[in-house]
Amino acid sequence: MSAQLLSILVLGAMFVVATVLPINIGILAFVGSFVVGTLVLGLDDEAVFDGFPVSLFITVVGVTYLFSVAKLNGTIDLLVDGGVRLVRGRVALVPWVLFAVAAVLTALGTFTPAAVALLAPVGMNFAFRHRISPLMIGMMVICGAHAGAFSPMAVSGALVLGIVGKTALTVPPATVFLASLGFNLLLALVTFALLRRRGEDSFTDEAAGPEEPTDDVDSPAGGGVSTLVRRRALVGWQQRVTLLALGGLVIGALAFHLQIGFLALAAGAVLGLLDRPNLHRALDGISWPTILLVTGMVTYVGILEHTGTIEMVSKAAVGLGAPIVVALVLCLVVAITSAFASSTAILTAVIPMAIPLLLTGSLPAAGVVAAMAISTTIVDVSPFSTNGVLVLANARGVDRARFYRQVIAYTCAIVALGPVAAWVILVLPGT
Repeated sequence: MSAQLLSILVLGAMFVVATVLPINIGILAFVGSFVVGTLVLGLDDEAVFDGFPVSLFITVVGVTYLFSVAKLNGTIDLLVDGGVRLVRGRVALVPWVLFAVAAVLTALGTFTPAAVALLAPVGMNFAFRHRISPLMIGMMVICGAHAGAFSPMAVSGALVLGIVGKTALTVPPATVFLASLGFNLLLALVTFALLRRRGEDSFTDEAAGPEEPTDDVDSPAGGGVSTLVRRRALVGWQQRVTLLALGGLVIGALAFHLQIGFLALAAGAVLGLLDRPNLHRALDGISWPTILLVTGMVTYVGILEHTGTIEMVSKAAVGLGAPIVVALVLCLVVAITSAFASSTAILTAVIPMAIPLLLTGSLPAAGVVAAMAISTTIVDVSPFSTNGVLVLANARGVDRARFYRQVIAYTCAIVALGPVAAWVILVLPGT
């Protein structure tokens, strides 16, 4: 058996095991890197870890640490609370506030499931209170989280830009970010238009939402926002400093091209020292499972490069037919796979395989990368993904079996139509 085929089989086995069993695929990827690298390729330890993404590691640690500090000092809760209060009882605007807040949180570096975990309880309780579609609310929260997920400061954005940055391709960071933002905004508009009037039939007869005062728009604490918000009616000095730090992070990264991870670590360290009682808890908020997953998978991609697997798969893809058709197939494959597996892992494994095809110049590199990134993430509405599960778990007053079927139907529509739409909007115009 060739080294290329063996490395593909090992990669497939990782996804199967990580899907069936509760084990982080990053652990399997590190083990796979060692086994394939040393036993098959005869590499030493230093060569095996050539692919370890040091810059990406610092970025993810930094932004998740900064988010943890901001969460502990109340800044994140106040952002959510302030966004919901802005609507002043205008029910139709709440889904858009949740969308916008989710987008801002992820764009500033919050991992997507963390943003959904923060906002899903608020949205689901609001839907219950005002008898509007919980499916619409939940999906718009996820759309918002995906809208900001490919900013240069976001985990997914840093991952994609890091992979592409090692190649001769030119993909402006703003292109992928704005493509994801625009596509998810369009998806949110369609979702809102189709589902906003389907609220009453979503709840069981026992659902008595209107009688529960704690879920008022002007009192979002009942919807899942922490009690910290209720204790802080005004923005304190710590929150002001944190907001300034987040603004400085954006300016430093985008205007001066400084390393985001180091900036975030510096800002987090200063803010942590200003909040000494919570300083020891801030490390708990670093997304270690995500870091393990990303670094493990990127390291294994380095092994795939050593074996020549990426080059082999890319040549095989080119042989399938016209490059434009290959781009569509890639978008569909990553969407279907990601509905059942980790989107981050899929991005890490598949985008490098498309690089040689893009280097031929027959396809718009930025458009294909953006389309693949969008196709991989928009299907995270699936009830088999963390985001979908969070929406299901926080739904109130609904027939669980029926709501599950609604989420499945929505997911099927996204998987079938989303990648095609991304391909039509982002790839076709550039060919």
